[in-house]
Amino acid sequence: MDNWDLIIIGGGPAGLTAGMYAARARLKTLLLEGGAIGGQATTTDWIENYPGFPEGVSGFELMYSFQQQAERFGLEIRYEEVQGLGLAGGVKTVSTPEGSYQAKAIVIASGARHRRLGVPGEAEFHGRGVSYCATCDGAFFLDSTVAVVGGGDAAVEEAVFLTRYASQVYLVHRRDKLRATSILQERALGNPKITPCWNSTVDEIKGENRVAALVLNDVKTRDKRELKVDGVFVYVGIDPNTAFLGDEIRRSQEGYVWVDETLQTSVPGVFAAGDVRDKDLRQVATAVGDGALVVFSVERYLTNLE
Repeated sequence: MDNWDLIIIGGGPAGLTAGMYAARARLKTLLLEGGAIGGQATTTDWIENYPGFPEGVSGFELMYSFQQQAERFGLEIRYEEVQGLGLAGGVKTVSTPEGSYQAKAIVIASGARHRRLGVPGEAEFHGRGVSYCATCDGAFFLDSTVAVVGGGDAAVEEAVFLTRYASQVYLVHRRDKLRATSILQERALGNPKITPCWNSTVDEIKGENRVAALVLNDVKTRDKRELKVDGVFVYVGIDPNTAFLGDEIRRSQEGYVWVDETLQTSVPGVFAAGDVRDKDLRQVATAVGDGALVVFSVERYLTNLE
């Protein structure tokens, strides 16, 4: 069984930043990532609000740079999905299908995933017209009609992005105004390819071999109508990736990990950073800040163990 000073679970902006700081501090550090390095940021086409890039930067490019920098300081990354934690005693155990690892401290930076609508047809047509990543799948909808479900920043950004490919983009939102920032709203509502569907929810996704239509429900009148589309992109919120956590770690009602001001969880020696923790703002910049702060706290914790 491998022994480490620190194990980081998750390779998004928070995890990679923590890994870079920890490796640079000469802590023996292992980062475990069950999917693609970079998390949700990797699937973001263009990030405009990360400092240091006046013209913006692609999410993939930014996360690749994070990874290169962390590995340059000696961070070890292994692509294994964490299935459980053993938190009894001073030494923590992290279990994956490939084996078990022990560490003096753990940082949970497992991020979050796109929330599902939970309507008929969604699961059946996943990958056949239902998508949660416009950057990944937008090019498949050249000169097509698509819908984006949601009204926050992510939904509006992806709706604008999809106008590069689709001939028509419907923006389906359950309210009569968007929740996105003003500048994003202006871009979307000023784009002739984007048509909002206000006060609407999706009751069903229909089709045969692929998505062919959405059944929309007007939340005010309760009238239903079919909207013919070739694809639908869902952006109705995110849920934390915490299925591998036990009951020892305190979480919010929504499932996000509770931390104190040092980013330590309810279990001493276990910390959380990034989108997985309970906080108000989830951005690359805030994840990076978490990654730096959490290693400062880990170092102090490890020093107190000696």
